[in-house]
Order: sequence, then structure tokens, then C-alpha cells
Amino acid sequence: MSAAPPQPAATTASTAPRADAVVAVLALGGIVVSLMQSLVIPLIPLLPGLLGASPADTAWAITSTLLAGAVATPVMGRLGDMYGKRRMLLVSLALLVAGSVVCGLSDSLAPMIVGRVLQGLSAGAVSLGISIMRDELPAERLAGATALMSASLGIGGALGLPAAALIADHFDWHVLFWTSAVLGVLAGVLVVTVVPESEVRAGGRFDLVGAAGLSAGLVCLLLAVSKGADWGWGSAATLGLSAVAVLVLFLWGRFELRVGAPLVDLRTTARRQVLFTNLASVAIGFSMFALSLVMPQLLQLPEETGYGMGRDLLAVGLAMAPMGLVMMAAAPFSARITKARGPKVTLMTGALVVAVGYGIGTVLMAEIWQLVLVGCVVGAGMGLAYGAMPALIMGAVPVSETAAANSLNTLMRSLGTSFSSAVVGVVLARLTTDFAGHALPSENGFRAVLAIGAGAAVLCCALASFLPRENR
Repeated sequence: MSAAPPQPAATTASTAPRADAVVAVLALGGIVVSLMQSLVIPLIPLLPGLLGASPADTAWAITSTLLAGAVATPVMGRLGDMYGKRRMLLVSLALLVAGSVVCGLSDSLAPMIVGRVLQGLSAGAVSLGISIMRDELPAERLAGATALMSASLGIGGALGLPAAALIADHFDWHVLFWTSAVLGVLAGVLVVTVVPESEVRAGGRFDLVGAAGLSAGLVCLLLAVSKGADWGWGSAATLGLSAVAVLVLFLWGRFELRVGAPLVDLRTTARRQVLFTNLASVAIGFSMFALSLVMPQLLQLPEETGYGMGRDLLAVGLAMAPMGLVMMAAAPFSARITKARGPKVTLMTGALVVAVGYGIGTVLMAEIWQLVLVGCVVGAGMGLAYGAMPALIMGAVPVSETAAANSLNTLMRSLGTSFSSAVVGVVLARLTTDFAGHALPSENGFRAVLAIGAGAAVLCCALASFLPRENR
């Protein structure tokens, strides 16, 4: 009699307490990495004075992180499939720690940008964590765990803002980065202690040409999007970078279709389920970031405007924190809907809840409790939607391509947030009101942004409706 074939990791994973520990550690790692995004928000208006540089130059402390994250996410995913997902997760956390230390020692612009680039290179940690879960957890735990891990991007950002504001108000600003370094070390130690290394490997050679091509195309695209408002949307720099991005990404796509072991398997990406999940991810990423741009401004604008609330940054962070907590609380509900109805229904439901939240926001935006309510509704929808995306991606790609596919999906969400920032900036710059001789975003401008956020969520739902019907 022939021996029984080996069972996949999903059915032979460790006991429940061990699985709980793996989920907790990976989610902590995702939250620590996402904290890096909101870490410098309290410092943005202070950076020119702290670093002795112009506001235009210090803006690169933000832009450089965005660009580094876009480049690192797909690269780390592919390397994780080839050489070990836990190994690449530890590399990501090490880069976060190194970048935090460099920033913690910085008193000028150049080392600050270097440190922020290193921090940005850790952005692939969330998608790597999701992929580890697929390899190591029992099948019945996977939906809830990946929902929590996927939501950690929003959770860390929402919870990090009040913590960062509190530290910035009471301590030297360098403490922000030393805190990030300590959390990164803690997460790394826990990963080494608790998380096993998967034996699933893709093999093959790393596609250096594909990585360089994708990086160049993304950098040009994101520079045009993030700097277009400063340079002018019709400027030679913006139009030139946009044209270069289109050309480079077109040539990159042709090359990836011909190479034997591509960085991104475009044939897999073109599958209906993967394609429409990624398109929906761009839309939902766009929608989420719209509220993140509106709430802080409404809360901080002077009360004399008639719609501003005159609050400080700590109050802003505390008002936005419930959104992250609700995202976390929504993760198990996302898993239940996915088990009962499939991830397609979960994604569509989440997108509709987000749209309802924005609809409420266009009417209720006069009190702090109203904005908190809007944030909680949007956060609940985001928790549902973000939880469904890994299930959709992993249900359509081979196990050996899990990390690369999840990384590409994370990148799509990041592109959505970048486009959202650009569009919201244009809308608020056009719809202004005069206050004490200064042009401030008008109340109608904020309502228009909330309506656009609702429209993006509806678009996400429409795109998700084209997904094939999933077996539960």
C-alpha cells in the first residue's frame, strides 16, 4: 500500500494556542510597521525649523517613505516566495529599526531622508505576514487571521497618531523614532521566537531587470502624483514623469510576459479574480484615505470659520483612534461573512458600509461626536473589505506565489491612497473660503471630498460584483 501524501500546512498546523500566538505576533508586526506612516504627522509643520530646511525640502521626509514602500512591497513579496517569508519579514523589521535609529540620530535633512527611506522599505511586512498565515494556520483560522492582519495597516495608522502627538508634545521629537526602533526590535524578537519558517518555496532566480523596471515606473508615477500639486499638474516635470511612467511600465509588462521567472506573474494577475480584486483595492484605498485627509483639517481649523473645531493634534488623534479600533473589531465579522457567503460578498458589503459612512458624513460634520461616528462606520466597512481581499487573492494564486500576489494587492491599495491624496488636494484647493486674508478649504469642499469618498466605495462595490462566485 502506498504511503499517504503529506497534508498541507493548513491542516497540520500547530495547536490553537500556538496559532493564536502566531496571529498575535504577525498582527503586532503589521501594526508596528504601519505606525511608521503616522509617526511624523505631528512633526510636519515643525520639520523646517527642526532640520534647518525649507518646507518643500522637508516634504521629502514623507515622499521618500512613500516611494520606498512602493518599491519594496512587490520585491519583498517575491523574495519571500523564493527564500522564506519569515526571513524577509525579519529583514523588513530590521530595515524599520535601522531607519528609526538613523532618524533618531538626525538633526539635518539628509540623514532624516535616509532614515525615512529605510523605514519605507519595511512596508512589505503586512503582505508577508498574510502569506505566512496561509502556510502555517489551520484552514478554519485563516479567514479571521488574515482579516486582522490586513486591517493592521489602518489600525496602526489610527492608533499611532494620538500616541505620536502625545510623545511630540511632552518629549524631544527624537523619542518618536527611538520608540519606533524599540517596537521594531520587540516585534523582531517575537517573530524569531514564535513564528516558524515555512518550507514553501517558489525557486527560480530573482528577476533583477523586472524589479528595476517596476521600481522605475512606480517612482515616476508616484512622484508625478504626489508632487503634481506643488509643481503644477500641467508642468513639464509632472507631464514628463507621467509619460515616462507609462512608457516604462508598458515595456516592463512586455518583458515580464517573456521572462521565465518574472517578478510579477502577469498571467496570474490577469485572472478575473485577481484583476478585479486589485482594481477594487485601488478604489477602496482611495476611499479610506479621503476621510484621513478630511477629519484632521475639520478638527483643527479655527472655530471662527463656522465649521472648524479648533482642536489640537492630540484631540485629532483621539478622535481618529476609534476608527482603527473598529477596523480591528470588524475583522472577525469579516471572517464570518466570508465563511458563510464568500469573500466577494464580504468585499461588496464592506464597500457599501463605507459608502454609507461617507454619506452620513456629508450631513453630520458639525460636532466631534459626529466625525467619530462617521469614522467608526467607515472603519467598520474598511475592516470588512480589507479582510476579504487576502482571501480573494489567495483563492486564485498558487501557494508558491502567495507573498508576491499579496504584495501586489497591498501595492494597489497604496496607489489608491496616493491618488486620493492628489485628488483631495485639488478639490480642497479649488473650493476655498477667505478667512482673515487666508484661503482655507470651504465646508462645501469637505462635503465634496466626502461625496467623492462615497463614490470610490461604490466603485469598489461595482468592481467586486464582477468577481466570480466563490465557494465558501
